[in-house]
Amino acid sequence: MVELITGLRADTVRANLEEVREEIARAVSRSAAVGEHARREVEVLAATKYVSIDDLPVLAEAGVRLVGENRAQDLQAKVAAHGDLFEWDFIGALQSRRVRLIVPHVRLIHSVASESALRELARHRDRARPGLAILIEVNVSGEPGKAGIVPAALDDLIAGSPVPVAGLATMPPLTTEPDLNRPWFAALRALARDRGLEHLSMGTSQDYLVAVEEGATIVRIGTRLYHEQPRPATAND
Repeated sequence: MVELITGLRADTVRANLEEVREEIARAVSRSAAVGEHARREVEVLAATKYVSIDDLPVLAEAGVRLVGENRAQDLQAKVAAHGDLFEWDFIGALQSRRVRLIVPHVRLIHSVASESALRELARHRDRARPGLAILIEVNVSGEPGKAGIVPAALDDLIAGSPVPVAGLATMPPLTTEPDLNRPWFAALRALARDRGLEHLSMGTSQDYLVAVEEGATIVRIGTRLYHEQPRPATAND
């Protein structure tokens, strides 16, 4: 079981966030240089599933502006305590019965993957924050047990959505070799391109640079932001 993250330091998070943004800028330049994708803004979403409520202000002090929560009840509690510090997205597995708790608080839901969720979105549209949009989660790798629809079901889900579909999301297999996920990111990009969808939520701490090279517009970063990173030795060390 993963322990709750407490005792965050603003200087550590700020340094990590700056490094991540610099790495992303270089990754965008690499992909643009070979004609893969136009230059674009890539949003860094801080995944806060394991960050304590009390430590959220540290993220704001460090310059984090966009956060993503995984559980509806945690989202409610954290918004109640620190709602004005951030822009909020929902990134966890979406249970239809929890839709009504989520929609008042978020700008994007990254994980819509069922007709029942669409029905609940329609049912609770009057509770939704103005401008709410969704990303449809696609299991492009076909990994058994992985959340997301099969690509063949995508068009029907888009057509049936009662709120705007802003793009697609995916979570490829866990791996220690980020390049192994490149084909899945490229596949999601192709699905979005063919349907004129703008946003691609893909890439986490394990593989976000490959995701950016393949067209990500939102990356979901957790541990890479929160823990002290090894620094190069200096002449005085």
